[in-house]
Amino acid sequence: MNEMHRLRPLWRTLRESGEEFVLATVVMLEGSGYRKAGARMLIAQDGRRAGTISGGCLEAEVAKKAFWHTENGPAMRTYSTHAEDGDVPFGMGCGGVIHLLLERRETAAPLLEAMERAYELRLGLAVATQLSGEAVGSRCWQMEGDTGMAGSMDAQLRGELLAVEARRKSAGVDGIFAEWMEARTGLLIVGAGNDAQPLSRAAHAMGWHVSVMDGRSNLITRERFPEADALQLLTPEALDCLMLRATDTVVLMSHSLEQDRMALRSLLPRELAYLGVLGPRSRTADMVAELAAEAAAGKGMAGSHGELAAAWMEQLHAPMGLELGGDGAESVALSILAEIQQTLHQASGLPLRQLRRNTGAAVGAALRAS
Repeated sequence: MNEMHRLRPLWRTLRESGEEFVLATVVMLEGSGYRKAGARMLIAQDGRRAGTISGGCLEAEVAKKAFWHTENGPAMRTYSTHAEDGDVPFGMGCGGVIHLLLERRETAAPLLEAMERAYELRLGLAVATQLSGEAVGSRCWQMEGDTGMAGSMDAQLRGELLAVEARRKSAGVDGIFAEWMEARTGLLIVGAGNDAQPLSRAAHAMGWHVSVMDGRSNLITRERFPEADALQLLTPEALDCLMLRATDTVVLMSHSLEQDRMALRSLLPRELAYLGVLGPRSRTADMVAELAAEAAAGKGMAGSHGELAAAWMEQLHAPMGLELGGDGAESVALSILAEIQQTLHQASGLPLRQLRRNTGAAVGAALRAS
């Protein structure tokens, strides 16, 4: 994860003013916890905070002593949220132990600069941070696609950095927090109708880069989409010039056959993390079959369009969204956003209570068999 969408407003203020601050980072979690490793909170000297490291039970306590703990440099601190730890104000019964790295501007600022640049460019960022010994807080980092590393020259840190960049999954190894921050998700919404507005707002709240396209100029306005990062008139030329990454997502919800067909013609051959179409599957299948025949004819392979159409339909989420119930634009937005999130994280989409029940049954079966 890249926490920059939560930290950015306060970080920019502190950077411009030159004020001291403390950055708190969750580097390891034992047991249950609201936030995962990589969650961050920025703390200003006057008490202002941005970001979260728990569900709200730890933030005030950590902020109260953060500057004292870091008087002599970066420091590791451990906090328990077990219910039995009732003598501490943050013993809220979450049932976990949270390990935090606390550091001030000297070591935190270069990392925040790198995080912000990766956030703006929508690229992944690999970071390796030392958590033990005299060099606590020293680190190196590398942005996705870069050929060189920045920061510490320590061989072990750099080795773990290469490893986390290859596996693209954070891990703690030998006193080092090797972290992979995913690229900022991009969402292109084709269609600027009323049902696109709550989807744009919700995706923006998630920290995603939101673009909206429509062929109707009266709908592509800042008044209708104040939170969108980009607004663009939908034309074949504009679609062909789109700089879409393999980690980006696209939804077609223009309620116009002409606009959806135009978008699909450009988007189907591309590699995307998610491509969804609003409306009945039969409507989408008809458009895809037409476009596949058109593409096959253009290559002199008119008889092979059936296989191409089948392959395209397989990659499409059509109709898009999860069956969550409800009615209206907000419910549609929730359904679409939920499916995109599920797809990006390759999650099951099952209720957590069902997953825990299944896990418990599997553990029980293993014990009975032993």
